[in-house]
Amino acid sequence: MTFLIAGAGPAGARLATALSEAGKEVVLVDRLTNPHRNSFSSAALSCAEASRLNLPPSAWSATWSGWQLLDPSGHVHQWWDADPLGVVLDFGRLRSAMWSRARAAGAEVLTGCTVRIEVLHSDGARVLLQHGDGRRQHRSVKWVIDATGSSRCLLREASVPPPSMLDPLLEGVGVEWLVQADDRVAPRWLDRISFFLGTRWIPHGYGWVFPMENNRLKVGVCCLAPEQIRGSNSDLLARLQALLRNCKLEGCSVLDRHGGVVSSSIARRESLGSGALLAVGDAASTANLLGGEGIRHAIDSADLLAETLLNAEGLNQVGRNQVGADHADVVRHTYEKALHRWFGWRWRAAGKLAQRTWWGLDSSSADRRVERIIRGLSRTSSARDLSNLLFHYRFERYGLRLLRYLI
Repeated sequence: MTFLIAGAGPAGARLATALSEAGKEVVLVDRLTNPHRNSFSSAALSCAEASRLNLPPSAWSATWSGWQLLDPSGHVHQWWDADPLGVVLDFGRLRSAMWSRARAAGAEVLTGCTVRIEVLHSDGARVLLQHGDGRRQHRSVKWVIDATGSSRCLLREASVPPPSMLDPLLEGVGVEWLVQADDRVAPRWLDRISFFLGTRWIPHGYGWVFPMENNRLKVGVCCLAPEQIRGSNSDLLARLQALLRNCKLEGCSVLDRHGGVVSSSIARRESLGSGALLAVGDAASTANLLGGEGIRHAIDSADLLAETLLNAEGLNQVGRNQVGADHADVVRHTYEKALHRWFGWRWRAAGKLAQRTWWGLDSSSADRRVERIIRGLSRTSSARDLSNLLFHYRFERYGLRLLRYLI
């Protein structure tokens, strides 16, 4: 039984490793030849999550102990803890380590290669591999996995229905620069992750400065506007340059420029495949747009899909016992239910909060609302409370105040 995975980001590489370690034949394909290229991910997460997911320490570029928010008026608000709260990953090193893990587990890793589906059935697929050197290969596989992120290349190619208008894809477009600071300007941004909220910085979105090793900083902006009013990439670039000037970082050397798209539905009710095609990671709407998180949710979805596929023989017996049930459909529905159980109501509430916040952040009244929320957090929340709210979606302590905001 061969598994072909298109896309070797965190979800695809994690899935390839898990299946290969279980003795399955796996082909992992990525269009990139260098894991450090287009390493767009700000990649901040809590220490606990980095440990739980067994992310390699070699990819931990910096730790942070504080939150720093700059509100629409430019006022600085800080929350600190005595111990490290989280890490910032070097996404290129993370991807490189995950590719190495997949190879070591026995997966065939093909880089500089793209996948096209030629024939798709419920019991397998025939795919075309197009290599960068012009070679073309045809392969027959039992399962093909779309791990191509927000582009959802194979889902679109197979005409899998997109999310409905009742639960459309929310989309964020971001641009990030990696800059080299020095001992004079870097300290203001070290040991903390900094966010910029309000139309002064960017309407319908936010900016950030994250620390990395050796005084390097990730500086970026992301816009999550409704589709009908999204701006151009040049607008984003102008906002990023203005942020650099405001932070007195415009003189820093730019080591890398990259950008990307993150998208997800809120309720995640869309189909995650068809026949022998399944989706994982961002292609399965696992990104959460409240803070633009993707990595840890993508990895969790890969673990859930691996478990489902490894149990597929038992599911096959279930399918035979159900009149008219197709094995591939049973596997897909089992996987979709596992995702819903794992992410639960908190994930959906965070998605609604993201939509409410970013779509509505376009006026002075919205700025005032953001300032009230930040002042409230300053009075009532610790640094760990903020981490629990934004990384673990612990909304309970905010009770009716949050409910009124969502309504």
